Amino acid sequence: MSDWQSIPVEEKHKSFLESLSSILIKNIFDGVKRDEPVIKWRDPDHLSELISFDLTDEPKSQGLILKIIKDIYNFSVKTGHPYFMNQLFSGLDPYGLAGQWLTDSLNVSIYTYEVAPVLTLMEQTLIKQMLEMFYKSDYHNISVPQSFGDGLFCPGGSFANGTAINLARYWLKPESKDYGSSALNLVMFASEDAHYSLQKWASMCGIGEKNVILIKTDEQGRMDTHNLEVNILAQKQQGNTCFMVSATAGTTVLGAIDPLNEIAEICLKYKLWFHVDAAWAGGLIMSRKYRTLLDGIQKADSIAFNPHKLLAVPQQCSMLLTKHCEILKSAHSKKASYLFQKDKFYPQDYDVGDKYIQCGRRADVLKFWIMWQAKGTSGFENHVNHLMFLSDFLKSEIERRVDFKLVAKPSFINVCFWYIPPSLKNKYSSYNYNENLHKVAPQLKEMMTRRGSLMIGYQPLRQKPNFFRFVVQNSGLLTTDVDYVLEEFERLGQAL
Repeated sequence: MSDWQSIPVEEKHKSFLESLSSILIKNIFDGVKRDEPVIKWRDPDHLSELISFDLTDEPKSQGLILKIIKDIYNFSVKTGHPYFMNQLFSGLDPYGLAGQWLTDSLNVSIYTYEVAPVLTLMEQTLIKQMLEMFYKSDYHNISVPQSFGDGLFCPGGSFANGTAINLARYWLKPESKDYGSSALNLVMFASEDAHYSLQKWASMCGIGEKNVILIKTDEQGRMDTHNLEVNILAQKQQGNTCFMVSATAGTTVLGAIDPLNEIAEICLKYKLWFHVDAAWAGGLIMSRKYRTLLDGIQKADSIAFNPHKLLAVPQQCSMLLTKHCEILKSAHSKKASYLFQKDKFYPQDYDVGDKYIQCGRRADVLKFWIMWQAKGTSGFENHVNHLMFLSDFLKSEIERRVDFKLVAKPSFINVCFWYIPPSLKNKYSSYNYNENLHKVAPQLKEMMTRRGSLMIGYQPLRQKPNFFRFVVQNSGLLTTDVDYVLEEFERLGQAL
């Protein structure tokens, strides 16, 4: 196409993107206002009437596309809203968002230095920094060599956990990379409250879901190390090959942090790979006040960590770190000659793609890096400390108010509680009390979601009736917002 032909197209696209940016910026700030709903709920049939999801043969006008974009935003959940507490992510950081936009506009894949020079160096810098924080002397009073460990950016914590399983298997039996592990009778161990991804990945790695042995937990949801050792010995007696323990720092529901030091000693005793799924609580490492809750993590062979959770980096941003310097390359490398040529004009070590399971890969590092530039480590520390303060404030309020009851003593951000409506007051001895209490959470959830006033998750756990889980990653919240949450429960609960 000649220059004169491209000018109208360029102007058209520029005008479209300028209009789009105005819409996005307006919606971003409107979507975090406390007097606006978290979601404008519409049932599926109604939503299909409001937005045409059909794909057409002919192109739509830019004006119509912009209208559709407004509708998409209008009827989507505002995860940056102060009253979105539904998952282990929330908040909307402007610097992280800038990194997200820059990532998409660059549209690069990080496997060779030649296609992503800046981002390759950025990844190496950030991985090195996180290794330093989780493993090195300033944080845990231990000393490690300068060329220590390695790490990956992963498409989610589940993927990081699965990669750790693969590393643990390779560490035990390097030949499994070539010949599989069907004859090894491998078993691994995790708490009964561990993330379900471990069982999924055990299946995908050929180990089998049933060979993930689930260990009992205490009242706070922490792994019972006595039960762990009993199960290890039982599996060995059956002739199975024990190869890995996956501890959790911040379980999904109760937020429990397993006794990492004790588990590390057991792994050392039985020569097992020690993995810590710190996807949720790993952000505590930023806080000098609270990082002691992670004590023992420095002994881990591998660590999964999701900055998009506690640190509120935009989705998705996940990492896997390992103290073993060469294992990622050894376990994953295939040396594809069309990407990783040996006669390049720069050092081959900068072509990081071969140590990854993925080939094409987003630059998830960029938003985390820009946030770190804008906040500094001290900014992340203040963020974490404030969230812990809010969690403790909520716990105190629940203990003070007669309409609420804690499920378990919180050990981290998660505060799990029951709301007791007037209809169930003073009926604890009723034969169907738990059955009726079980129905409260789904009814309240529907009411608050349809109203758009609050989104907060609920779930059962083992034999306990449904309860609510307060989690917060949005450091823009205040104690008055915590009061609002509890008061909204009381307002809606009157109707039950």
